[in-house]
Amino acid sequence: MDMQACTEAIRAKVGDDSGLNATLKFDCGDDGVVFVDALVTPNTVSNENKEAGCTITISLENLAALLTGQLNPMNGFMMGKLKVSGDMGVAMRLQTVV
Repeated sequence: MDMQACTEAIRAKVGDDSGLNATLKFDCGDDGVVFVDALVTPNTVSNENKEAGCTITISLENLAALLTGQLNPMNGFMMGKLKVSGDMGVAMRLQTVV
């Protein structure tokens, strides 16, 4: 799954109103970012590299696994496959979306 496919998958999962009520960024390093603005309705998902309330640093491969259900968010965090900075509460609410 490439960055565009991951962006589309996140857009589909977030929908118009995810209930996150925050900004969130998936930072995949050189592969790019996915920025979710859930402060606006409808929620927007883009590849703009903006400041976010919560940033999840993850490889593109692990992001794809997360989106397809092959990687559990909590297990990924515990195994160091993803790192969370900023508002941990947003990351916890994200589990209901992905």
